[in-house]
Amino acid sequence: MAFSCCSRRRPSVSSTTDEQLVGKIREFMASLVRDAVDSMRAWSWMKRCIISAGLILFLACTIFLEVPPLSVLRGWADSLGSSFIIVFWLLYVAITQFPIPRTLLTLASGVLFGPALGTLVALTATTASAMLSLVVVRRLLGEWMAPRLKHPAVASINTRLRQRGWLAVGSLRLIAGVPFSVLNYVAALTSVRVIPFGAATLIGSAPGTCATVFIGDTLTTGFNPVLAVVTVGLACLGFVGLLIDAKAPVRNQPNDA
Repeated sequence: MAFSCCSRRRPSVSSTTDEQLVGKIREFMASLVRDAVDSMRAWSWMKRCIISAGLILFLACTIFLEVPPLSVLRGWADSLGSSFIIVFWLLYVAITQFPIPRTLLTLASGVLFGPALGTLVALTATTASAMLSLVVVRRLLGEWMAPRLKHPAVASINTRLRQRGWLAVGSLRLIAGVPFSVLNYVAALTSVRVIPFGAATLIGSAPGTCATVFIGDTLTTGFNPVLAVVTVGLACLGFVGLLIDAKAPVRNQPNDA
């Protein structure tokens, strides 16, 4: 009878650790918001107006900017001739600075330039766009964000990204559900290095980009099961990469303290 008495479950070590981690993250986000508000209060009126105008312009581009239809792009190609490839490449880089899906641009590059050249154009533009976003956002917010990355909630994550951010970035690029531009913005606020970030973007984006270029009829003739299988397979590979990154140890460095 004594054995059958109600016994209280003790919380597991993992659940306690998760609760502590969530608490640290909440504390970090709250401190981040407070610091941002305090920083904005110290701005001059001129700086407030300039930044507000920039934010409004960014939102307007995100909402109203669209990828030109394929018919329009064909017209540009006919009128510009061989120089159109440069215009298209620059257009690709410019549009993907904003949270706008790049699938239509990748498809158009395959239709307009063929599989080989189209893949080259899309991949190089994707890599250049990602590195440009990283540099611009880091230039604007990196100095303000750097001391806040020492917070206990994110310090270990930032150290991991500084040492081998290429693995996390490359794995996330394989997962179709991870927005391209958002990953660029977030990475810019960490210590991930520019060159490894660009290389990981090039390698991680290559399979999905090639699949979109080669199986471009998905957007014109309907659902293509091959592309669906490729997408799922790449996502699984990306999750495996993230798991390996999470399990692999991180070297302790004196400047990480």
